[in-house]
Amino acid sequence: MGSVGTPEILLILVIALLLFGPQKLPELGKSLGRAIREFKRASSELQETIEREVEEVSRQVKEPPPSSPQPPSNLPQGALPPPSAPMPMPASPPAPAEPKPPEPPPPPVEPH
Repeated sequence: MGSVGTPEILLILVIALLLFGPQKLPELGKSLGRAIREFKRASSELQETIEREVEEVSRQVKEPPPSSPQPPSNLPQGALPPPSAPMPMPASPPAPAEPKPPEPPPPPVEPH
């Protein structure tokens, strides 16, 4: 499959002229130009956003994580210092509701 050459472009222009007429053709060209311009603008914005995100992620990967505080040296290894304030106890979950007894089946219907 080859590229679009001059004869193909001329054929497309003649068909467009026949379909839309000489009055609508300039308006159609302007609309097509606006659409292409808007597409290029949106794609460049998307590319810039992706590049910014990649830079931010690579910067976060290169930065070392913040150092964790070291426990005081007078505590045994692995022991944690006592908390400065007591931690609140979690609320107990509500008691489960009692199951309802099953409803009795409807009475049988006798044929007439």
